[in-house]
Amino acid sequence: MYKCIIVDDEELARELLKNYVSKVDFLELVGSFENPLDAMTILKKEAIQIVFLDIQMPEIKGTDFAKLIPASTKIIFTTAYSEYALKGFELNAIDYLLKPIAFQRFLQAVQKIKSEQPQLIVSDTLTIKSGYDFFKLKLADITHIESDSEYVNFYSNGRKIMSYQTLKSLEKTLDPNQFIRVHRSYIVNKNKVTGLKGRDLLLSELIIPVSDSYYDKVKQDLFS
Repeated sequence: MYKCIIVDDEELARELLKNYVSKVDFLELVGSFENPLDAMTILKKEAIQIVFLDIQMPEIKGTDFAKLIPASTKIIFTTAYSEYALKGFELNAIDYLLKPIAFQRFLQAVQKIKSEQPQLIVSDTLTIKSGYDFFKLKLADITHIESDSEYVNFYSNGRKIMSYQTLKSLEKTLDPNQFIRVHRSYIVNKNKVTGLKGRDLLLSELIIPVSDSYYDKVKQDLFS
């Protein structure tokens, strides 16, 4: 089941998309919003997989709002203006639906997402979106990843790179043979661990706390 939200300032457009979502058995509608800024609350609280996003809205354009959406969330733009198509795909949208939207075309778009189930990162690098910029980090160089409210911080070779996403969604994509969750706020690279002292994990000079709920797993995976 894919959790989704609708963001569109037109009531008729929202109702049409609600109807379409209700007809697809692998979609679950979590919320429908007239104002994109109101949608931020649910994006911070829930792991939303799909956003159906209008482009021409009075408060903020969909193409600008898309830059605030976590990288793990798929975007399907919905608009009456075909000239925005190229811009939409530049923002890594999974598809672009031109109004009025036919159900068959809607179904075609969501099927794309179904066929792109989240996969573990199997390459030796990780691409990170940070604001308007993109960075490639070698997985072997990442020491740990820290949750920071609605952001995560990647630490690698003395650098800190902030990305708008949740630790929970990121954890699903990382290879558990290389990375382990040790705290609600931390994921660490197993290969960087040098010791466990009480409830503190040692990564050379760095100390990362291990919470009670993760302690047994950490001890078993890293020190058994």
